[in-house]
Amino acid sequence: MPETTLDAQGTLHLRGRWTLVNVSAMQQASRNPGAPFKQIDARGVSALDSAGVLQLLHVLEENQLDTGQLLVAPRHQALLCTIDEVAEDRPGRTRSYGLNAALARLGQAVYRTYHDIIALIGFLGENLAKLARLISQPRRFRVTATVAQMEQVGLDAVPLVALLSFLVGAVVAFLGSTILRDFGAEIFVVELVNIAFLREFGVLLTAIVLAGRTASSFTAQIGAMQSREEIDAMRALGLDVIDLLVLPRLIAMLVMLPLLTFIAMIAGLAGGVTVGAYALDIPPQMYLARMHDTIEVRHLLVGLAKAPLFATVIALIGCLEGLKVTGSSQSVGERTAASVVQAISLVIVLDAFAAIWFMQMDW
Repeated sequence: MPETTLDAQGTLHLRGRWTLVNVSAMQQASRNPGAPFKQIDARGVSALDSAGVLQLLHVLEENQLDTGQLLVAPRHQALLCTIDEVAEDRPGRTRSYGLNAALARLGQAVYRTYHDIIALIGFLGENLAKLARLISQPRRFRVTATVAQMEQVGLDAVPLVALLSFLVGAVVAFLGSTILRDFGAEIFVVELVNIAFLREFGVLLTAIVLAGRTASSFTAQIGAMQSREEIDAMRALGLDVIDLLVLPRLIAMLVMLPLLTFIAMIAGLAGGVTVGAYALDIPPQMYLARMHDTIEVRHLLVGLAKAPLFATVIALIGCLEGLKVTGSSQSVGERTAASVVQAISLVIVLDAFAAIWFMQMDW
């Protein structure tokens, strides 16, 4: 067992086995030397390992001594020098406030976003090339698949798009009337609802609904096929995955999103008419007459012009994320969530840039 003895000259003599097995006894023996000492004599130690050397170095540090004041047997000198060098090179502990981890996550997010943008641009180019080939080779066009996707994308979404647009139109009319009532200008609610829905809300609401409803559907469908290796089987048979899976969905979105946008515009205007008739004391005849006098076709064209762009973005992101599925059900869920987030975010960003551009062009 480890033992310590302090002589009259202030030298602490050590004996016994200073090894890992006796670590508790080592700590107890070195904790109670009896009086301050100037030197440690460990030449009487019969066995010494790295744990014992670390304990001796700790005792030296606590008593403000250096390794020159530690005497060991010649057979233990090499071990002492090695452990002492490693202990000196060990960096001190630094307190982390999570800043480095936050910066690392930010860098990883920027890196992934950059590669996602590059992949989306490449996927767009590939689909444009396949669309051009489809024009020259009409036999590649999948009529049945395209019509089925048009039903799923367009007809099935009509009730949801119309209801949401009607309610948002009513809310916009209520909010506008609350502010305009103070100026005695409630009649200008007509222009507010018309311009808001024809230029922005109609196409934006429709695109957001389809980004959440249809982009996730595209990703889940193609991702399930990817996880079951059906897409690999198509490629092995020499079939073009873009022609079979992507182009029907892209064409269906390009056809149906402008139509749904028009329905959303009509529903939003109907919400404004309803609020005007039942809450603002504006008869429907007067509301429609005001609408007829103040509405401009250019607002309708601005809204409809953004629909094909949003349709392309939603369809491409949904299909691309589905093709990125690695094979597990967890990957399908992750890619589905990513497609919805990316589609909605990119639609809003593009709508903001389009609004600024049209405003600068005075359209």
